[in-house]
Amino acid sequence: MAEELNTNYEDSQIQVLEGLEAVRKRPGMYIGTTSEKGLHHLVYEIVDNSIDEALAGACDKILVEIHTDGSVSVTDNGRGIPSGIHPEKGIPTLEVVYTKLHAGGKFGGGGYKIAGGLHGVGASVVNALSEWVEIENFHGGKRCTERFERGKVARPFFEEEDPENRHGVYVRFKPDPEIFTETTVFSYDIILKRMREQAFLNAGVRIILRDLRTDPVREDDLCYAGGICSYVEYINESHALTPVHPQVIYISGSKNDILAEVAMQYNDSYNENIVSFANNMSTIDGGTHVEGFRSAMLRSINKYAKKLNMQKASDPALSQKDVTEGLCAIISVKLTDAQFESQTKAKLGNSEVRTLVSGIVSEKFEEFLEEHPTEARMIIDKILSAAVAREAARKARESARKKSGLEHSTLPGKLADCQSKDASLTELYLVEGDSAGGSAKDGRDSRFQAILPLRGKVLNVEKSRVDKVYGNQSLTPIIQALGCGIGDSFDPEKLRYGKIIIMADADVDGSHIQILLLTFFYRHMRKLIEDGHIYLAMPPLYRVTDGGKRQRYAFSDAERDAIIAEFGGGSRIKADRYKGLGEMNPDQLFETTMDPQTRTIKQVNCDDALACDQIFSICMGDKVEPRRAFIEENARFAENLDI
Repeated sequence: MAEELNTNYEDSQIQVLEGLEAVRKRPGMYIGTTSEKGLHHLVYEIVDNSIDEALAGACDKILVEIHTDGSVSVTDNGRGIPSGIHPEKGIPTLEVVYTKLHAGGKFGGGGYKIAGGLHGVGASVVNALSEWVEIENFHGGKRCTERFERGKVARPFFEEEDPENRHGVYVRFKPDPEIFTETTVFSYDIILKRMREQAFLNAGVRIILRDLRTDPVREDDLCYAGGICSYVEYINESHALTPVHPQVIYISGSKNDILAEVAMQYNDSYNENIVSFANNMSTIDGGTHVEGFRSAMLRSINKYAKKLNMQKASDPALSQKDVTEGLCAIISVKLTDAQFESQTKAKLGNSEVRTLVSGIVSEKFEEFLEEHPTEARMIIDKILSAAVAREAARKARESARKKSGLEHSTLPGKLADCQSKDASLTELYLVEGDSAGGSAKDGRDSRFQAILPLRGKVLNVEKSRVDKVYGNQSLTPIIQALGCGIGDSFDPEKLRYGKIIIMADADVDGSHIQILLLTFFYRHMRKLIEDGHIYLAMPPLYRVTDGGKRQRYAFSDAERDAIIAEFGGGSRIKADRYKGLGEMNPDQLFETTMDPQTRTIKQVNCDDALACDQIFSICMGDKVEPRRAFIEENARFAENLDI
């Protein structure tokens, strides 16, 4: 939402609330982590300042460039930073913004009515965590420059007349390797996702991203006149989903300086995809705006279905999950006094937002249903189908409970359980095949390692509703062993193992089993992934021997060749390729793949839920062409894999 351009943006409006060494000592308090995620957060903080200018109606173009020296620059055509001496601090206002915590025009000083950078730490935190920062600022007919190194002034503030009377800010920074010890290399694709998101959320604002490290220069020019409606269309298209109704439903309304926008469209999947924002910040944990949306949707659907007698008295009552099955929705709210749970802004807490969103969605969604009866029936039919499937799943779950003790104390017969009951210590190996399962049982440390051999074909849950999961001979024993249930009955507190490790052969079939199990966990037990419980075992591909006592294990062709060279080469060197886990002796399997002292396991995470959802939808869905295109586009990442 843009307000009228505030031309009275003066030095006195930059308020100070204050220290910078603390940021370098405890960077995680301000950017969450110093890993790759935290590194890219620096870019977002600077871009968010430009976006705040767009929200104020003062900026419509933002240029983000990744430079060859590893630095990033952000240029906007906003108002620039006031260029005089700050009346309270007695130093240039530009310097105040970049060296003082909680300094900015977002604390009621009149600089911004709506802002994502609510806490006023963005610019100063980036400065504190950068090897250097350079600023070129245009405001009020002045050109101002300054350079900082690790948060301190390195080249003093300089001001001169600007005959061209330009406006805006150029900020260039290089992350400090003393802080970001894991990596200081920016990912174009990670930044692109965020920039595209911001372009969708701010209709008409043009964001250009360039990578000057590549030849030719890679560039994306992002501008979406359709705003969040275009965002819904993009998600459905990129996830290879077919809309149930042709029109994206757009709803908006405002009250007391709060603006709410919703765009939504049902598709042919069984999964909900609700993405929410507050002041352009992604609220990954939802909040009051999402709560208001969900309650309004359920209320409106129930009202319309009953009005048309589409729901019989004998039909199961609709639930919120029925209403959101196959729904792609973007919820965006913008407000003056946004209350977030933390600096990371993961969840919105304003109660008045719940009331506003619930009211406008109820009113305008019901209007849409009344005015578009054909589309309304398509939507209601899909929702009623979801309710029938949910009831079928309940009956299947009850039947499975009676037959196999599902979700009760009974454990699957093939489970070789461990002695410890402390979930913080225990591990469950899901092992491909009885042969490998036998080796794993004999080789494991039974004090804390449990083994469950997989039976039969693992169900592709992407193509199946939850009622098909119960009774599947591969998935039911997993649900029993874990003890935490799935779907509505999922309770992570009942999880029996701290680590769930998928151990499959290092070949195509093994990779297929891995992805089928990951799809199951992502769709029905996602919190296990989010909380870091799911791992992939990394069995070796080769055993290299020198004809004597020396032997080494290789996990790739390159490692095999290096070991052969280390052993001196020649005909006495043998590199035996394992065809499967079952070929290993128990002691070999334990040493290479299961011993915590020597093994390598990969933790599965889903930091980007939308990207994960896209990959599962494309790779495990019904449509062949999008899957082929995805494989062709990403084949380069498999060049070094021997499968």
